[in-house]
Amino acid sequence: MKKAGQPTKYNETVKRLLLLLAQEGLTDKKMAKIIDVKEQTLNNWKKAHPKFFESLKKAKKVADESVERSLYERACGYEHPDVHISNYQGEVTITDVIKHYPPDPTSMIFWLKNRQPDKWQDRKAVEHSGNIGLGAMKDSDLDAEIKRLEKEA
Repeated sequence: MKKAGQPTKYNETVKRLLLLLAQEGLTDKKMAKIIDVKEQTLNNWKKAHPKFFESLKKAKKVADESVERSLYERACGYEHPDVHISNYQGEVTITDVIKHYPPDPTSMIFWLKNRQPDKWQDRKAVEHSGNIGLGAMKDSDLDAEIKRLEKEA
């Protein structure tokens, strides 16, 4: 018996392409669009092919680790070799230089808030005990306050 529906596009070529796209940081939605299937189809393939699903997770982790490393370098500052090309009176000069990028405070804050939230979160928990406002009033006083407010309204 033949299976109902269209034949699957899932094959080794598509699988390799998806793994490469995942390593580049594409979302499932974008990968599905590139191979011209619905995102749900991609999710179905993950369920039907557990080894593929595990490989896809590992490929996505490569992209995540690359971004994490870049964020770390921005937070701490970094250097890299580069060249400076100049032209003076028609003579081109190429000079090796070291480019320096200073630490970026925004990257530092982001890194620390996510890695050490107990120490670096913006909000501090405030504990409160006792009654405030109307809750501290006796019932008779509360009734009198309500009547007073109704008259003012």
